[in-house]
Amino acid sequence: MGELGDKAKGIANEAAGKVKQQSGDPETRAEGHAQERKGEAQNLKGEAKGAMGNKV
Repeated sequence: MGELGDKAKGIANEAAGKVKQQSGDPETRAEGHAQERKGEAQNLKGEAKGAMGNKV
C-alpha cells in the first residue's frame, strides 16, 4: 500500500478509536485506545514511505 493509503487508513483508525473511547464499556474503551494507536502507527508508516520516495 502506498503513502496515501496508509495515511488514510491511519486517520480512519484514529477516528474510530476516539469514538470507541467515549463508550461506557471499559472493554470498548480499551479497544478504542488500541485502535487509535494502530492508526498513529499507520500514519507514521505512510510518512516514512513519503520521505523515502523512490529510494525503495
